[in-house]
Formats: sequence, C-alpha cells, structure tokens
Amino acid sequence: MSWQTYVDSNLVGTGKVSQAAILGQQGGVWASSLGFTLSQPEQNAVVGAWNNLDGVQASGVTLAGTKYFTLQADPDHIYGKKSANGCVIVKTTQAILVCVYKDPIQQQEAVSVVEALGVYLKSVGY
Repeated sequence: MSWQTYVDSNLVGTGKVSQAAILGQQGGVWASSLGFTLSQPEQNAVVGAWNNLDGVQASGVTLAGTKYFTLQADPDHIYGKKSANGCVIVKTTQAILVCVYKDPIQQQEAVSVVEALGVYLKSVGY
C-alpha cells in the first residue's frame, strides 16, 4: 500500500481525521491530504519534537499555520487542542503520523484511528 493510500483511506477516509500527513523521521513528507501543507520549519519542529518534549508541552505545536496547545506529549504521541479542533501526532518506528481533526469530530475518535494505524505500522517495521 502506498503512503498516500494510508492518508486517504486509513486516516482521512475514516471520517475521524480532517487532514493528515505522514513524515519520515529523517525528514520529508511521505504523503499528505489535499490542502494540508506543513512548512519546512513546521516539519522540522515535528520531527525534532521528541528531543524536547518539555518544550513541546510548554510551547505547543504549529501545523499548517495553526498553533495547537499541547494537552499531552510523551515518547509515543503528542495531542494538541485549539478550540473545538485538535491534532494527534504519533511516532512509529520510521514515520510520524500528523493528523488534525475538526469539530464535530471528537478527540478520542481521532486518537483511536491514528493510534491504530501507528500500532499497525510499528508491527510491520515502519
């Protein structure tokens, strides 16, 4: 399956994620949904986030120009919120899933979908 198929079918296609991208841990966008563009500084910040989780917790995360308040940051994932919208970022073995959900989607709905794909990718070495 292509990386774009994961974004289109397994993330956005579920109806529980509004926009998504898959980044490589070494940098670069492997796939993204239409109109979801992460600037190079945003990509660098996401890839480097796990080197400074306290900083991410204190400063939040910016995705496609929108800044999210960090609710939780740990070695496996980062959850953020802005009003009724939010983000779910999951680190796998080689990739980082970057997803945004928008109202009326609830955080737990998005988390379930993104975390499930993360578990699968880890199980196959990605």
